[in-house]
Amino acid sequence: MRILNLMKTAWKAILLNKVRTLLTMLGIIIGVASVIAMLAIGEGSKESIKTQISSMGSNMINIRPGADMRGGVRLEASEMQSLKLADYNALKEQATLITDISPQVSGSGQAINGANNWPTSIYGVAPSYADIKKYEIEDGSMFTDAEVKSSAKVAVIGQTIVENLFPNGEDPVGKMIRFDTTPFKVIGVLSEKGENTFGQDQDDIILAPYTAVQKRILAIDYLQTIVASAINEEKAPDAVEQISEILRKQHNITGEEADDFNVFSMEELISTFSSTSEMLTVLLVAIASISLLVGGIGIMNIMYVSVKERTREIGLRMAVGGKGSDILMQFLIEAILMSITGGLIGVSLGLLATFLIENIAHWPTSVTSYSIIISFAVCAITGIFFGWYPARKAAALDPITALRYE
Repeated sequence: MRILNLMKTAWKAILLNKVRTLLTMLGIIIGVASVIAMLAIGEGSKESIKTQISSMGSNMINIRPGADMRGGVRLEASEMQSLKLADYNALKEQATLITDISPQVSGSGQAINGANNWPTSIYGVAPSYADIKKYEIEDGSMFTDAEVKSSAKVAVIGQTIVENLFPNGEDPVGKMIRFDTTPFKVIGVLSEKGENTFGQDQDDIILAPYTAVQKRILAIDYLQTIVASAINEEKAPDAVEQISEILRKQHNITGEEADDFNVFSMEELISTFSSTSEMLTVLLVAIASISLLVGGIGIMNIMYVSVKERTREIGLRMAVGGKGSDILMQFLIEAILMSITGGLIGVSLGLLATFLIENIAHWPTSVTSYSIIISFAVCAITGIFFGWYPARKAAALDPITALRYE
């Protein structure tokens, strides 16, 4: 009951100066709203990155020639040719932690159909490539292993190719197109996938048997990449190790010798992007939290003013038997109430800002319960921290001196 009475008294004191109280809470309101919005943007971007990478194949494994190229070091021509068809066959036969595997070679050029042409890339792959990369056939069919063995000039095309080579809406299946000077028969059309995480159009693609692309377009006998799909995401790290062991045996690499290939999973890519996103989120939240600090200082300042203005009231309450602890609690409760009220308004504004960001700016957002809980906890701590000293000062006033205060 004592606490309830103190809260009522504190609330009445706050309402006596509505404008001043609102201005005092402004820093808390802006800080909480900013923190919630920034955390929502950070979580949304992290989830969006995971979703988009998963759409490319979350358990996909890439095997590339040369040592780890992610540092941007230029490789010698011989190092770029270290992956051979024998490596693909060895992995296909020996790797037990993968479900699908496909060679990949690619080249850029002009896709042509009559008077229509479009600059694009052709990918030489195996039939399993569509499953690894999560492509679905919308019309027609994927080429077969028999067509790969015979180096058949058949192709499966993406929606962007369809739109640019067949602008009048005709069915491309069964039609002949050319990639530069090489003719290909369209046997299938891929379902639309849109852009990936890197802004690359996943529908601007032509898939053909890797043997046909190797012989008829690139004139090479090595593989540029091998892509595989692990049994599941949890097994991807083990699959990476198993693939590395098989390739080291294939390439006669022993002891401390450096690999002439590098293997990495999409899980590593997701982890890298997620950690980068988390760092940016922490930075944004730290910047937004400055408003909370400013708001806390504002509360301390206004509580000092309030103590000065109500010195005679404090003295009178002490003179009629009021305890210093009651005075302390009253001013402390006032500070906490201002802080929490500001937090409530800030949470509402933060949720509104998140809604507007997602629906107007079209940025991915995700409001988590912990961001709201943290905001309230910070508000309460701010009220206690910045309200304690002014409240302690009010409680320590000498009643006689306080009654004489003008």
